[in-house]
Formats: sequence, C-alpha cells, structure tokens
Amino acid sequence: MSYVEVPGEKVPIRMWTDPASVEDVAMQQLRNVATLPWIKGLAVMPDVHFGKGATVGSVIAMQGAVCPAAVGVDIGCGMSAVKTSLTANDLPGDLSRLRSRIEQAIPVGRGMHDELIEPDDVCGAGWDDFWERFDGIAESVKFRQQRAVRQMGTLGGGNHFVEFCLDSTGSVWLMLHSGSRNIGNELADFHIGVAQSLPHNQDLIDRDLAVFVSDTPEMGAYRNDLFWAQEYASYNRAVMMDLFKNVVRKEFKKAKVTFDPVISCHHNYVSEERYDGMDLLVTRKGAIRAGSGDYGIIPGSMGTGSYIVKGLGNEASFNSASHGAGRKMSRNAARKKFSVRDLEDQTRGVECRKDSGVVDEIPGAYKPIEKVIDQQRDLVEVVAKLKQIVCVKG
Repeated sequence: MSYVEVPGEKVPIRMWTDPASVEDVAMQQLRNVATLPWIKGLAVMPDVHFGKGATVGSVIAMQGAVCPAAVGVDIGCGMSAVKTSLTANDLPGDLSRLRSRIEQAIPVGRGMHDELIEPDDVCGAGWDDFWERFDGIAESVKFRQQRAVRQMGTLGGGNHFVEFCLDSTGSVWLMLHSGSRNIGNELADFHIGVAQSLPHNQDLIDRDLAVFVSDTPEMGAYRNDLFWAQEYASYNRAVMMDLFKNVVRKEFKKAKVTFDPVISCHHNYVSEERYDGMDLLVTRKGAIRAGSGDYGIIPGSMGTGSYIVKGLGNEASFNSASHGAGRKMSRNAARKKFSVRDLEDQTRGVECRKDSGVVDEIPGAYKPIEKVIDQQRDLVEVVAKLKQIVCVKG
C-alpha cells in the first residue's frame, strides 16, 4: 500500500497502515508528536503500537531538536543476519544440541561473560577508541563500566533472540536481535530525565516528548552518549555473531562452513539526514533505514519467520521501513490470554523454549508478519524469507 495521510497540527501523519487499526492510545501519541514545534515530518510504519512518549514504529524528523523517548530506551537495538554455506541437508534431525551450544556461548537474560569478549575481525581500529570514550559519558552511569564490559556480546531478554533459519532454497542463515543492554537503557533514562527538566519543555502536551535543542550543552552531552550507545549496540551484535559463527563452525566441522557478509541494521536510533533542502535529525523508533539498495531485516515472531529486504528509497517515509511485525497486545495481555499449550502449538517445529517464561513472546501476541510486509511494498522489496528452526530467547 501507499501511505494514508492523517491531519496533524504541525505536519501531516503519513501512515503505512489503516489508521482505524491503530489503538487509540497510540493514535493519540502520534497526534501529540505532530504538535512539537521542531517537527518537519512524521512517518508511521505498519508495525506501529503504543510506546513511551512516542509510538514504536514511528519515524520522526525534526530540525534542531531530538526527543530521547522517540529513540527508544534500548538505544541502537537492531538486527544482524548472515547467510551460510550450510543447507538443510547438513542438519541433524535433533537440533536441541545446537540450541544448547548457542546458549552456552552467548549469555541470555541477565547473564554476562566472565571478561570482555572482543570481536574477531569485524570492528576494526575503532574498537579500542570506543572503550576509551567511555570516560566521556554521563557521570551517573560510569560506575556501570565493568558490567557494560561483561555484557558486551550478550543477548538480554524480552523480544531479543538468536535464530538458526532456513530460506526457501534450503540455505541456512544465522540471525540475531539485541541492543545496547543495560548501559544504553540507563543512558536513555538519564537523558530523558534531563530533558524533562529543561524550561523549553514545560508546556509540552506530553512530558515524555521532552527534547534537546541544538547548540546547547545538554544536546551535546546527549549526542555524545547516544552515539556511544549506538556503537555499543552494533559491537554487541558483532561480538554475538562471531560467537554464533564459532558455534556453527564447531558443530559442522565436516562441512567447512563459510559465511556471506553480515547484514546489520539499527532500529532504535538517530541519524543526521537531509530532506527537502533541510538538515534534519531523524529518529527511528522501531524502524529501519530503507534507502535505495539498503539491506535490512524485518523479523516476525518466534514461530513465524522473518524477511531480508532491500530498501526502495521512498523519501515520503524518510527512507524507512518497519522493524518487525509489531505487537498487537501487551505482554500482560498475552500472559492472560495464552497458555504454555498455546505456545507449544504456535512454535511447533521450532527448537526453542516452550515454558511460561516466554508466553508473552508467543506468535499470537504479534501482528501477522506477511500483512506487515505487504503494507510496505513501496518501501522495500523482499530478498529472502527465513523460517527459524532454532530460536534462543532470554
């Protein structure tokens, strides 16, 4: 579909979904965002749903300002995927050992490594400089440095996952979803609090939409910490992918596995971009960049599969696309509605956790990924559809 335009106070709200299908609280958040004095554009992805301040699944372009809550509290959260030389014919009938090996190599939930795990060869010279820059971030989180070091290369919980997938040709893909772990979350919370205290934010329709404005010390401090956390998230996925590859190499020694280049994309981040002759700060909260030729990853849920896509460069969406299927019900609602038996039924054929601790991640709690993809055919083209056969969750 093309977008539907809904009137907004300062800018129209461009929606790649039926406005009537959007929950009332999320629709109100979109209207609130459209009132911000600095806003130049608002694009809404088909996976849109209620979030803190700004909806998940929204792309907000502002001039001279950025809203921390419109980035998302897991700064830099995103996806990585890589195609391997393995095929379905190389796989054993029982995949439980593979799942166990992945869980041993990559700590999940609140787990941490005993020491810093460095990436093999994907991060280059910036890796050492990255840790030196930690001294320049907000004082309130500096005491977390040791934890941040040990959480590098860990999955976390919630909707984060590591998956072993097959595409329609039978080729094996490795895929994972994670972000900047607790350090990014704490930086986000700290700066949202700072923004809410600033005089220019006192009359906003929603205090969670507090912004930093350009050429102020507060904006400078936020940008420094924001970009550091975005790098942390990127390195975190790179380290995990290295660990994942090593598991696969050991488990399939005879196959002498090779790997294509890694596809990686943020979906909670800020980017400096230019549209209609204006230099803008574009926040994508639950959205990926989909510029012409940009590769991206749009996952469904733990039982429905995912898509590798290529961007079409649609500037009406600020070169963006959805970050996933998007939730259609809250975690609490999912726990009330679904049982472990439901989870077993909806993840049949997938080697994964099937217990009460992940019922809130059940496929039935998410929008249908095929419909979400269909609603953004003018934003991306599908390169491959993946179906997970192993899913590791925190």
